Amino acid sequence: MRFAVDRLDHLVINCRDVETMASWYQRVLGMERETFGKAQRTALKFGGQKINLRPFDFPAEDWIAARDCSPGTQDLCFIVTVTSDQVEQHFRDCGVEIAEGPVEKTGALGQMTSVYTRDPEGNLIEVSSYSG
Repeated sequence: MRFAVDRLDHLVINCRDVETMASWYQRVLGMERETFGKAQRTALKFGGQKINLRPFDFPAEDWIAARDCSPGTQDLCFIVTVTSDQVEQHFRDCGVEIAEGPVEKTGALGQMTSVYTRDPEGNLIEVSSYSG
């Protein structure tokens, strides 16, 4: 089953100093700061999207991430209009390795189900559905 991306939900920016980054995005771009999850992560919300800020030296067991989490690298989350089971099957049909999922996550608009893979350069790609 093929599907098309509907929109970008959120992206993750790996950074040296989460507080400095959050303050800059709030002050300069008027984004709303939010803390979420068990790890008390920092997000910046705008419209129906958000940017998650992650310290580049985070403990590897805390979050799934790209292979290289140097400051300035990113993870992307795309929203689709099919279920996570359909995404998982499509990835398998394409011979794409699934890094994690389907798993429940918190997106820009609330709870969603995600399947993770990596692009050819190693960036983390999250494909999510709010419908399951």
